[in-house]
Amino acid sequence: MTRDRLFLFDTTLRDGAQTNGLDFSLEDKIAVAKLLDRLGVDYVEGGYPGANPLDTAFFSERRTRRARFTAFGMTRRPGRSASNDPGLVDVLQASADACCFVAKTWDFHVRVALGATEEENLASIRDTVEAARAAGREALIDCEHFFDGFKANPDYALACARTAYEAGARWVVLCDTNGGTMPDEVEAIVRLVTAVVPGAHLGIHAHDDTGQAVANSLAAVRAGVRQIQGTLNGIGERCGNANLVSLIPTLKLKREFADLVEIGVGEQALGELTQISRAFDEILNRAPNRHAPYVGEAAFATKAGIHASAILKDPATYEHVPPESVGNRRRVLVSDQAGKSNLIAELDRVGIVIAKDDPRLDALLREVKALEAEGYAYEGADASFALLAHRTLGTLPRFFDVRSFRVMVERRFNATGDLVTVSEAVVKVEVDGEILMSVAEGNGPVNALDLALRKDLGRYQSLIADLELVDFKVRILNGGTGATTRVLIESRDGAGERWFTVGVSPNLVDASFQALMDSMNYKLLKAGADPARDTSLDHRRRAS
Repeated sequence: MTRDRLFLFDTTLRDGAQTNGLDFSLEDKIAVAKLLDRLGVDYVEGGYPGANPLDTAFFSERRTRRARFTAFGMTRRPGRSASNDPGLVDVLQASADACCFVAKTWDFHVRVALGATEEENLASIRDTVEAARAAGREALIDCEHFFDGFKANPDYALACARTAYEAGARWVVLCDTNGGTMPDEVEAIVRLVTAVVPGAHLGIHAHDDTGQAVANSLAAVRAGVRQIQGTLNGIGERCGNANLVSLIPTLKLKREFADLVEIGVGEQALGELTQISRAFDEILNRAPNRHAPYVGEAAFATKAGIHASAILKDPATYEHVPPESVGNRRRVLVSDQAGKSNLIAELDRVGIVIAKDDPRLDALLREVKALEAEGYAYEGADASFALLAHRTLGTLPRFFDVRSFRVMVERRFNATGDLVTVSEAVVKVEVDGEILMSVAEGNGPVNALDLALRKDLGRYQSLIADLELVDFKVRILNGGTGATTRVLIESRDGAGERWFTVGVSPNLVDASFQALMDSMNYKLLKAGADPARDTSLDHRRRAS
């Protein structure tokens, strides 16, 4: 069967940059462009050269190797010629392979927002496409509010699309700018548009205001469009844009689309999709969405014991695609709903091999369920579960013992007369029979405890040098003065590996300290620290 080529147009650095609270730096944009090139998208829309210094600097040179580097702009303003419109000139002079221009296609917007006649708007579309082609650029027209415009005045919306195509636009992109169109409407309208513009020249640009941007994009593909515009992880204005991270595996792994179209994302890049998605979140300095389709940490996680038992027999029983195909992994969660199947699978994942009939399994399962009844949540704290399992099975080395800790919070005036709040922590630990006391100040009690605990661990100090606390979450499990607090801490090391630990207590600081100790112990366990071996000489050599 012959498949059509479907082109992926990424607008993370332009439309995605309109996400509330997000501000890309030039370095961020360069890093994201490299990620997109690695992923294999066909177009990278980098921004609006001339509109601000950042985008102008970004377009001072070509930023992609494989993808067509695309500049965004507007069609020429009414009353100006293409050569006498500074905004249009800036876009055409940018170091770009293609130029994407937004055009009004709803007659209401033409009259009210643009203040032009319908004929003037059509002339603007035509002149802009011709100017881009004359400048040696591939021309794209984003038909803004196309679906709303089509429903209000189909003849004029179609006239705008036809004008762009006949002027030589490579792509005429139908935009659901308000994000309110339903998938069946998208499919029906696109089929009508293909009578005017061939599907091989049509694109779809969907927003997620009804949670259907991915569904609308797929509906448009069924109706004939052969370009999809979207963003990494679905970022974008208001509720976001169509999520390319969800669209790409659907297009490649679901037969309905894999038999219809092919995309430029190869098997290797598909297998790196989870890592690319999370690397992008790292650039944004935000925690990845654990429940994201395909790439989320929970996307292939199973909690119920009966489900886990079936998955261990055949993963296809509860998985719509193999997690490895998108670079993710299967997770069988350990919780108060778990059975032995969950427990064995999770022990295997954390590297603990144990026979199915080992009586210690029953003890561990009872311990997990008892602790979860107190408020612990091991399904979201894999490192704490690994430590609990090793401790219950008698395989956890004793690296250090905390003899005591104390935290003081003081509000005082500093040397310049400013009122400041300072937290100070004192921690006493025992390592190899020696008591070590550390004091540290932090910007809060948990930060001070973290700094004090890791300040001196004797011969293990070098092994925790790259340990970093990256996220801290607190949840109150019940109300009243005796409320139970659960703290979840995310840590990472220099190799980029992340892990989660949990602590529970009526006291917030105590719960936090439990999670901090687990994080430190897990790091030492992962690093292969051995309390039975005298590493003091190694430690002195590293220190020197």
